[in-house]
Amino acid sequence: MIPHHVVAGPQDAPALVLSNSLGTDLTMWDPQAEALAASHRLIRYDTRGHGASPTPPGPYALADLGGDVLDLLDHLGIAKAHVAGLSLGGMTAMWLAINAPERVDRLALLCTAPQLGPESMWIERARTVREQGTQAIVDGTLERWLTAGYRATHDTSAIRERFVATDDEGYANCCAAIQHMDQRAGLPTISAPTLIVAGAQDPSTPPDPAFAHAIPGARFEVLDPGAHLINVERPDAVTALLLEHV
Repeated sequence: MIPHHVVAGPQDAPALVLSNSLGTDLTMWDPQAEALAASHRLIRYDTRGHGASPTPPGPYALADLGGDVLDLLDHLGIAKAHVAGLSLGGMTAMWLAINAPERVDRLALLCTAPQLGPESMWIERARTVREQGTQAIVDGTLERWLTAGYRATHDTSAIRERFVATDDEGYANCCAAIQHMDQRAGLPTISAPTLIVAGAQDPSTPPDPAFAHAIPGARFEVLDPGAHLINVERPDAVTALLLEHV
């Protein structure tokens, strides 16, 4: 499946794919887009079930999400690209680096994990969203995504609106991909130069040095303050790290 996508920047520049988190769309990368597109062929896309991408029947597996990126690269005629992702997007980027290493140049993993349990949490979250919609979990989600200090001093209404607008079935199907995910055994096989960025106050995927140590030669950076949606809360720092890495 070719997901909805937006391409910017010079066509002959190195390609950089950005993958969004659960409950967002490609606009989550707006804080980084202009700077990254100045030097790269920047490809942002909506994960299946999110934004303007289709919502195929589920449940989804991580291989489905990664396969969509490979279809997109083939569609655009790109043999190899840098890949960066946050949360679910990072899990997808990890899958690509493990299962299609010939397609990944450099890898950036933001506020993500190779396994994120317990499974019961994802089963219950998917059930809640199917029964009550994403509206039922948006408040708790924003508390995990952004620190209290950021939420007190910034307008988060646009982030809330995009989350609530996420297709309920698409969200729930992606929960299944995380529920069944365990990529730990594949981490030592990652050959792409890897940057891992964590938020010091991220309750969803706290900083985990063991994660970084499992990937050969990975660089590990912790941003403080910062919660789960680190590219929104610390836009300049994340942009600088990504530009340096790719």
